[in-house]
Amino acid sequence: MDENSVGGVAASSKKTLWKVIGASSLGTLIEWYDFYIFGSLAIVISTKFFPPDNPTAAFLSTLATFAAGFVVRPFGALFFGRLGDIIGRKYTFMVTLLLMGLSTCAIGLVPGYQTIGFVAPVLVLVLRLLQGLALGGEYGGAATYVAEHSEPHKRGFRTSWIQTTATVGLFISLAVIMLTKSSMSAESFDDWGWRVPFLISSVMVVVSYFIRRNMDESPLFKKAKSEGKTSSNPLKESFGNKYNFKFVLLALFGATMGQGVIWYTGQFYALSFLQNVCHVDFDQTNFIIGTALLAGTGFFVFFGWLSDRIGRKPVMLAGMLLAILTYRPIYDRMYQLTDVTVKQELVDQQRTEGNILMKAYDDGSTATWVSEGESVKQTVHVGKGAFFSIALLVFIQVLYVTMVYGPIAAFLVEMFPVRIRYTSMSLPYHVGNGIFGGLLPAVATYLVTKAQMANTAAQQISGNAPYEKPHLEGLWYPILIAGVSFVIGLLYLKNKNQNVQ
Repeated sequence: MDENSVGGVAASSKKTLWKVIGASSLGTLIEWYDFYIFGSLAIVISTKFFPPDNPTAAFLSTLATFAAGFVVRPFGALFFGRLGDIIGRKYTFMVTLLLMGLSTCAIGLVPGYQTIGFVAPVLVLVLRLLQGLALGGEYGGAATYVAEHSEPHKRGFRTSWIQTTATVGLFISLAVIMLTKSSMSAESFDDWGWRVPFLISSVMVVVSYFIRRNMDESPLFKKAKSEGKTSSNPLKESFGNKYNFKFVLLALFGATMGQGVIWYTGQFYALSFLQNVCHVDFDQTNFIIGTALLAGTGFFVFFGWLSDRIGRKPVMLAGMLLAILTYRPIYDRMYQLTDVTVKQELVDQQRTEGNILMKAYDDGSTATWVSEGESVKQTVHVGKGAFFSIALLVFIQVLYVTMVYGPIAAFLVEMFPVRIRYTSMSLPYHVGNGIFGGLLPAVATYLVTKAQMANTAAQQISGNAPYEKPHLEGLWYPILIAGVSFVIGLLYLKNKNQNVQ
């Protein structure tokens, strides 16, 4: 077979191929933006849609609602994956785009808890579930669509552009939040300005819809359909066939499960850790994460390209192993860089204003404590040196993300035949990312909170804390999940897959 053919169908011309990549990536980027704007505004949302009397419980409830969108992603993968294998890739992910956009815009219109009470969190949860269903159908369609237009020997490179969209979508969500926040007073942003990033989604979705509407169907799917080789029951063929289901499980436990927790640790948990464990200023954490994401995004394409040359397996497993070995020292160092108790205080720059205490430190960091009833809220603004050191540590985590995520689309596409590809690849991807990965911020934050509370209680009773470094307890979740995935992948994954159509 000619190297520029794909399963017997001539690969798309370069001009057409880049249009396919661009249109698919734009739509997927918007979906990721929509999905992650909720997580990026989690701290603000927790004060709007949940009872305000317990800030910790409200924040954990917000994270649980955020995680709910991930949990339903596999159901979206099954529903839309089936449609994609029956009616086509193009029309299916046009529907998911519209569903995501409408749900996101609606979240920006839901009245707050003080206006409609418990109806507010219920409505937000329902809309979040719709977002999860939409994303469950989007990714598999976009990845399959691009892969089926690509040359087999460049499939990792071509599909890696789709892989950049998740990180770029997160970056844009942070950028839109910061621009919106800087364009108005803090009071206005807290009152209504936080809704703007949700509402902006409607404009982005309309533009992407009209771009996607003019795209052609995948050449491989068109060929299979013209020859009568599409599946009439993709769900049964994908999961009822023992041979194919074996590959579904292998894809999940040997790759996407580990990839999912590394993706969310390196980006979302890093953000949550800095804001809620280290108490770093909201705007500064967004700048830190944004800087690291911007610096690391190009490596998705690099590792996708590298996987075309040395195989998907070694690139992905190397990323998992590096993360397993270095997460704890990385996060411990991030904590130390933000811990004002170990910094040299500048006594002459300490001042108190009512219920606000402010201190400055010799490395340029400042800290503020605000008393609110019996609780005290701490905010740290790190100095320039600590800022770049933390950004570097997050960048290293983003590199791990690019290693495991850059090749994953091509890896999954190549595991399954055309007739059931959309369905078969979507489920392990969204279980690995949506459940194992999506639950990570909530689970890790809970483990840290539990360890800190246990230490406080034990110190009051006996003076001995059971956890030496409670701020690191949340990392056991991604380390153990990635460790299991690494072992399974090392033992059972092959570096070459058979279904290379």
